[in-house]
Amino acid sequence: MVAPDELTLTSVANRRVKDLVRLRTRRARDEYGVTLVEGHDELRLALRAGVVPRTLYWAPGLVTPARRGVVDELADAGVPVVAVSDAVFAKIAYRESPDGLLAVAPAPGRPLGELTLRPDALVLVCEGIEKPGNLGAMLRTAEAFGVDAVVAASPVTDFGNPNVVRASKGTVFSVPVAAAPSAEVLGWLRAHDLAVVVTTPQGDAALAATDLTGPTAVVVGAESTGVTDLWLEQADARVVIPMRGRVNSLNAAAAAALALYEAQRQRG
Repeated sequence: MVAPDELTLTSVANRRVKDLVRLRTRRARDEYGVTLVEGHDELRLALRAGVVPRTLYWAPGLVTPARRGVVDELADAGVPVVAVSDAVFAKIAYRESPDGLLAVAPAPGRPLGELTLRPDALVLVCEGIEKPGNLGAMLRTAEAFGVDAVVAASPVTDFGNPNVVRASKGTVFSVPVAAAPSAEVLGWLRAHDLAVVVTTPQGDAALAATDLTGPTAVVVGAESTGVTDLWLEQADARVVIPMRGRVNSLNAAAAAALALYEAQRQRG
């Protein structure tokens, strides 16, 4: 059991506190190969996915009794557990209304070549996604529909971005993910005989009229520019999501959700 009154860190000027704040930057995360997982629910899902945190920081003054079990569990498993003051946690937390739990964990993701696919694989490719909230939402949708993998093509936002972890509710650890330049991703899809289905307002086929029952990669582009010419030129199908309103495109996460839903609908 972890004694709730044994505070290890009480000064916001402590070097360890400063290092934790640095992990909000991609440079620091890439340097150490880690990410931050904040929040009880996100941490629980990461643990269920097999993630072993390198360190857990917790604020006894913020963690409710019902959620202290995860602290004891990690301490019993040999994970270093550091109790911090409320002031220190306010400094290291990156979300509003923190619940007092923050873990440093290995960064999610693996090399593209290490992803394994089923014969009727369904893969989501996200090209150049800029907003962590959108990428996180796509991961939640992908996990819900049992997608084989989510691949970031020429990414702007990394999977280890703490706001991606938060927006995904921790599913970034339970869905196989990888990142690579778009040309490399396209080559990998071809090598695995996946049909490349690109969502675009300039599509020439309706999403629901396109066969998505075979091995398929659904490609969604950046929020502002859509997919690049590489994907438009190499697509096996360019599909459009019919809309009756005045806008001609959807939020990237919404487009991905509709496309994945349609794929699973067709697959029964």
